[in-house]
Amino acid sequence: MNFSLNTNVRGFNFVTTRGRLFTIDSVGNVRIGDHAPNGYKLSVNGSAIFTKAVVKAYANWPDFVFEEDFKLQPIEEVMAYVKENKHLPGIPSAKEVAEKGQDLGEMNAKLLQKIEELTLYIAEMKKEIDALKAERK
Repeated sequence: MNFSLNTNVRGFNFVTTRGRLFTIDSVGNVRIGDHAPNGYKLSVNGSAIFTKAVVKAYANWPDFVFEEDFKLQPIEEVMAYVKENKHLPGIPSAKEVAEKGQDLGEMNAKLLQKIEELTLYIAEMKKEIDALKAERK
């Protein structure tokens, strides 16, 4: 393994006969594997494993679902959308994720929103079931 200052990349490279393993360029971008960072501070050409990863929450966390003025989409509309598009409203399609990847923080927020919406649907169903039970008595 060689450690070298590369004038083309203007940074430090760890290179073997198999190619570049690790690069830190002059602006602090880090790449693992032989590929371009494409605008990311850290890029990995291959798999990665973590014991913990933290994505900072952003302003639009989906607590708004429980606000009084939130309009839950009628389940019939959701199902019509799913039948036509083969994915939930507000969630990217498999094709979009394959082409563009996914932002983990954004996807976490979207998934939480769907869970919170499911909670509201279940609460509505419970009210209906309880009313039917009372009516039956």
